[in-house]
Amino acid sequence: MGKGDRKTRRGKINRSSYGNTRAHTVVPAVVGAKATVTKPAAAKKAAPKKKSA
Repeated sequence: MGKGDRKTRRGKINRSSYGNTRAHTVVPAVVGAKATVTKPAAAKKAAPKKKSA
């Protein structure tokens, strides 16, 4: 996997083409942004049902 492989970065450079593995620009990180992964909301437990006699 080297210069002849079209799916690798080295292969893209060799063929003078661009793609997902050789992007032109990098998306800058936003300072103070929240994490993209969010935790699910806490599940509320139902109160145990009382048995009627």
